[in-house]
Amino acid sequence: MGRLVVIEGIDGSGKGTQAARLYDTLQATGMRCHLFSFPRYQQTQFGSKIADFLNGRFGQLDQVSPFLVSLLFAGDRFESRRDLLQAIVDHDVVLCDRYVASNIAHQAAKLTGAERQELIRWVQYVEHSLYELPHADQTIFLDLPVQYATQLIAKKARRTYTNQAADLQEADSEYLQKVHDVYRQLAADGAGWSRIDCLRDGQIKSMDEIADEVRRAVCSNPF
Repeated sequence: MGRLVVIEGIDGSGKGTQAARLYDTLQATGMRCHLFSFPRYQQTQFGSKIADFLNGRFGQLDQVSPFLVSLLFAGDRFESRRDLLQAIVDHDVVLCDRYVASNIAHQAAKLTGAERQELIRWVQYVEHSLYELPHADQTIFLDLPVQYATQLIAKKARRTYTNQAADLQEADSEYLQKVHDVYRQLAADGAGWSRIDCLRDGQIKSMDEIADEVRRAVCSNPF
């Protein structure tokens, strides 16, 4: 069975870039790798509805219950479950650009106190207990402060799921700060998490520097 490695972080932190870089690096060493990027906007029915949500079709962030929104993201992975499980059987490493922790961070960020904890338990129940999605073996958290991430969001090329420069979540820096805070807590409390600081002396590290730290974090655990 292959190892399930997840790349997490707020929007604009470079998850897609670093997941692709890690995929290429591991492939070059002879490992059999597969890469998933969630949400799968074009591949699943739930993914297409996530695109609608991020484009504001169902209302603003504070107008839709995070308990209900979490079902869209969980459903996208449930539709992908067969492909994911088969990939784990067929490969040495399966990489995910976002996974269950992303659902927890983004939805829990909208709540506080007991409601936040209830939401976290809800997502874990739906994704892992009900849908029986495998737990990540290792989660890499790309820790980039919001003020830097928003600069990178503004430079993103056009995406297939939106015509907007920034989707509903990306456009709200206050919300992204709350998401970042939840991610930091998850990384501090969770087993199997590795935190990569994306800054040095107030400047964003180069993609090569971050990629090297990600590679070392993943390869430090024997395959």
